[in-house]
Amino acid sequence: MINRIITLPKSSFFLFGPRQTGKTTLIHTLFKDHIWEINLLWTENFLKYSKFPQQFRLEAIEKIIKEKIRYIFIDEIQRIPLLLNEVHYLIEEFPGCQFIMTGSSARKLRRGGVNLLAGRALERQLFPFTYQEIKESMNLEDLLKYGSLPPLLEKNDTEKREILNAYVNTYLREEIQAEGIARNIGGFSRFLDVAASQFTELLNFNAIARDCALPVRTVQSYYEILEDTLIGFRLLPWRKSVRKRLRAHPKFYFFDNGVTNALNGMLTSSLAGAIKGKLFEQFVIQEVYRFKHYLQSEANLFFWRTNHGAEVDLLIEKHRQIKYIVEIKVSTIITGAHLSGIRAFHEENPDVPAYIVAPVDQPYELEGVKILPWQHFVLNLENFL
Repeated sequence: MINRIITLPKSSFFLFGPRQTGKTTLIHTLFKDHIWEINLLWTENFLKYSKFPQQFRLEAIEKIIKEKIRYIFIDEIQRIPLLLNEVHYLIEEFPGCQFIMTGSSARKLRRGGVNLLAGRALERQLFPFTYQEIKESMNLEDLLKYGSLPPLLEKNDTEKREILNAYVNTYLREEIQAEGIARNIGGFSRFLDVAASQFTELLNFNAIARDCALPVRTVQSYYEILEDTLIGFRLLPWRKSVRKRLRAHPKFYFFDNGVTNALNGMLTSSLAGAIKGKLFEQFVIQEVYRFKHYLQSEANLFFWRTNHGAEVDLLIEKHRQIKYIVEIKVSTIITGAHLSGIRAFHEENPDVPAYIVAPVDQPYELEGVKILPWQHFVLNLENFL
């Protein structure tokens, strides 16, 4: 069993994460005794508690009082949001019992106006493995091509491709529609193909809508679906004005490189050139994003771009101050030509420490910019967040 970096609360909590990130395995590992588990993917459980949510409360009371159950684990809680009313009551009546609720989508809970327990349950997110968790068994090429979903560990390349293709075709294209989230499966499937081809790039909703033959508002709602189901996340451009940030074009990153490559039909191709650079950028951004959540950091992540195209891949802001800027380059040799974005940023912000993260052998300094091996950066993220 691989030790996960995430720290779970001692009180009741939600644990959200995309499918196959290991939520159930993690709970089974950490909570072994005095636990009652309800898996809402099981048809019999889903039908019973959908029709009679109060039945859950009656059974839970019996378990707590008669069987001395201390932990109640509800898997895929978003499938029956009404159960949260019963959980709310039970938390109030039995403060010594810890409720653990996992799910692959927070969409129904956040947008359905359901009882989110008014702060009585904390929230955590679980992601695919970080490099720190699996550094002994995965190399950079594998991470760029296949990502780090737990089911892929110790599988051969053929098995990895089969798992990732099934994930994309069964879950992303079918189950999202089955949940009633995206009703136009043809339009959503076209959108996925276009969105996957434009990962790490500026989002132009009008252009994407034309490519997908969909209304602009539909495309915007589909990106919201990907975020709500934790399949990806946006990075906003840094502006001093929060209002201007929200109006500017963001970038979009998928939660896993293997899923990105499966969507793009690139699991059997060799990675080189621009696509390798994009995957490397996404990998580093994913690592920072995951650690930010695991550390419960107050840092905010942005990118920086001028109207003339000068760009820095990552800005780390904390307490309204830019702490670091980071350029991500897949080149094994960094020269002055790679510093153009940092130079442009330093014209107005000369005192902000700057780094380039790249597959170099050793750290060194170039024109005041620290060049770091990618391993050094991702294994020491707590120092940056």
